[in-house]
Parts: sequence; structure tokens; C-alpha cells
Amino acid sequence: MPGVHISPFSGQWYPQRPAELTALLEEVFANSERRLGPWVLPRAAGFVVPHAGLMYSGTVAAAAYRHLREQPPARIVVLGFSHRMGHAGIAVPDIGSIETPLGEVPVDRGVVEKLCASPPFHLVAESRVCDHSVEIQLPLLQHAAANVPVTPLYVGHIDDAGRLDAARTLAELAAGGAVFLVSSDFTHYGPEFYYRPFPCDEFTPDRLRVLDSDAMENTGSLDAALFLEFLDETGATLCGRAPIALWLETVRLLAGEEIFQEALDYQTSGDILDDYRNSVSYAALGYFPAGAFELGAEDRDLLLASARNTLQRLCETSERQPVPPPRITPGLTRKAAVFVSLHQDGRLLGCVGTPGERLPLAQAVPEMTLAAALDDPRFPSVLGVEGEIRVEISVLSPMRKLRDASGFCVNRHGAYLRVGEHSSLLLPQVAAGRGWAAEQFLEALSRKAGLGPKAWQAPEARLSVFRAQVFA
Repeated sequence: MPGVHISPFSGQWYPQRPAELTALLEEVFANSERRLGPWVLPRAAGFVVPHAGLMYSGTVAAAAYRHLREQPPARIVVLGFSHRMGHAGIAVPDIGSIETPLGEVPVDRGVVEKLCASPPFHLVAESRVCDHSVEIQLPLLQHAAANVPVTPLYVGHIDDAGRLDAARTLAELAAGGAVFLVSSDFTHYGPEFYYRPFPCDEFTPDRLRVLDSDAMENTGSLDAALFLEFLDETGATLCGRAPIALWLETVRLLAGEEIFQEALDYQTSGDILDDYRNSVSYAALGYFPAGAFELGAEDRDLLLASARNTLQRLCETSERQPVPPPRITPGLTRKAAVFVSLHQDGRLLGCVGTPGERLPLAQAVPEMTLAAALDDPRFPSVLGVEGEIRVEISVLSPMRKLRDASGFCVNRHGAYLRVGEHSSLLLPQVAAGRGWAAEQFLEALSRKAGLGPKAWQAPEARLSVFRAQVFA
């Protein structure tokens, strides 16, 4: 029978004593909730998580693991890789469990046996692949969802055909209730990593954020080929390119609802140490079905009350004073793009939103209500308008970058277009209200950006889609 592997990373990457390790885990989970609020999204398919020492990347990683704590899965598959050696295919270590200072993590031998019957998966001695990309996840997992069986996988060199074959097998596991943890840090910057695309100066933090945002935009495309092309074109130093590419291929094959990537948290070691000469970026990304982003009835009612009370106060006093929701639930602390539209007798009076700056919903809705009433340059202020004004709120899912417009579905998707300095957004209900076909929608999107009607076809155009929950 396969034996117990004792992880060699305790005492180096995290404390060796159980009490000290538990205290550190409690600290990073608490830090995560302070940074982000208490909200978590349901029904995660998987997460990209960092793998530095817990004192560095643990707070960012906890943004993903807090979701698992709320909804422990039936099983976990960890997609990691070996930093110290290359190998072909996907290596499955031949072990029965992995021991950390918090106890043993059971390896899902049934899944191991199933995988090893399907190339490019193959069984190897654990000593050949043991790496912190996988094993740094285990204490976090034990703290969030103890005793959930784990399948550790080390993704090596696979061609496109091998990646597709492996993704088909992994998609079957996802259908059976497995949740995936995909281990990768983001940009490795500085001479220590032989990557210095810009000098180290006061602009470095912002430049790193832009570089990592571009990388996350491409992981959010859920298009493995597009993601790998981005890495090749930019030289971006994401160490987990192989497991991420395999995960994106797997997501593409999942049946059921459309999946979107949510950026849960982001930080760099430069931020933590205030030293950017050599810096590693950490991101926690979650992958959720479109319905996971929808608000329940209580949260919708609270936001509508906030918007209506804000509008009423404005009309009665002419004062620009947002009125918060009567009560703040965890769901209303979530940061999301939101639009508020004001209508009267079928006529639009104003529509303003936050596509570029995501704020907590409890804050964004009353502020966007005031902006729609006063700041939409297409319409006069609503001050002085008599009669009832109808409030409509649209809460957007995250954006998903497209390779081309073939991935756009009219009446289902809204779209965001960027061409150079020009940008525009149209909500999905715009097409439904006018009976537009897809091309008409995209032409209107281009004109709204101040460009010709075919601008969405330009080689430099960047087109993203989203879903919207609309309620009034």
C-alpha cells in the first residue's frame, strides 16, 4: 500500500509547531476578511491560488480558501508543477496521504487509479516531483476543509492534443463534484528572476499591477491558447503556466452554466516588504457559474430601497446625499460593477455605472443613482421632473475577454469594447429592447465609443462580454 509522505516544507515555508501554524492560518484568514469583507460566492468550480510562504501569500490565498470553508467540496484536485525538474505529461505521486503539522491529508486513491489509466497521467515516485506548489496548499486546505480527499497532480510538458485529452478527463471529475486548486504565482520581477521589463522606481508598483491585470484578463478569457499567446508575446513570468493552461482547457469543457473568473484578491511581495527590487505577485482567482453572481431577493430589495430613498431625498432637498441600504448584508459588501438606470413612461432619464471601478454594492448603488440623476451628459438633470421615476439596477458579472466576436451571444451578453483610448459598454437589455441582432449591437457599441461601426473588428480591438442581473 502507498505510504504516508511527510511534507518537508514545515519549518521553512510555514511554522512546524501545530499551534503556531494554526495561529498563522487564523491570522491570514482574518486578514482576508478584513481586506475584502465577509462575502463569498457559491458553487466554485475552481481557484487559482499562490504558493509562496504563508507569511507572504497566505492572506491572498485565504480569499479562495474562505469559499471552501463555507462550502467544503466532495474532493479536491490540486494542479501544481515541479520548480526543480521538467517532466513529460502529468505526474501523479504514488502516496496514500501527505502529513503536515496539522495531521494527514488523505489522497484520493480512487481518483488516482482512474487518472493513471488515461494518458498523459502517469504514476511516479513522490520523491521525483515533491514541490511546494502543491504542498503549500495543504495547511490552508486543512484549515478550511479538513479531511477532504486530495488528488495532487504535477503538470509537466504536454502538447495541445495531450492537454485536451487531460482536460476531458478532469472535466469528468468536475462533473462528479471535484473542485480544483491551480497553483501559480504571477509576475516574478527583478534581477533575481531575470525579468526586468521596466526599471525599479516609484512607478514599479503601478506597472506591476498593470502587467498582472493584463495576465488576469487573459486567464479570465478561459481560452488556454489566448493565455499562452499572451505569455509568449510579453514574456510574463507566471510560473504556473502549464497548470493554468490545463485548467482553462478544462473549464471550457464543463457542462452547465457559463463560467466567469472573479479576481478575489491581489498583492505583491513588494507591497508586503516595501521593496520592489525583486517582487513576486500573488493573485487569488475564482471560477464560478453565472448564477453565482446573482443576488438573492433580500439583497435586491435592500439595494432598490437604497436607490429609491436616495432619489427621493434628492428630489425633495436637491442635495446630493446617498442613502445607504437599510441593512448591510455580507452580499452587499461584495465589489461588483453596477449600473443604475432611471426611466419614466418608457423614456430613459439617465444611466450611469462603474465598469472600470468596482465598489461595494451597498456604496455603489446609491452613488450611481445620484450619477444617473445628475451626471449623465446625454440627459438633463431629473430635478424638477414630476411623476414617478422607475429605478432599474443592473449588477454585472466579471468580464470575459474574447478572441473575436464569435463568443458574443446577443440578448445574453453585454459587451465592453476598448480600442486604444476609446471604450464603451452596452448592457444586454439594450439589444432586447430594440430587437437587435449581434452585429447591430456591436456596431452600436462601436459608435458609442466614438468610432466607426466596424471598429469592433479592428485587430487592436479588445472585446469582453459579461452577464447582468437586472431588477427594478
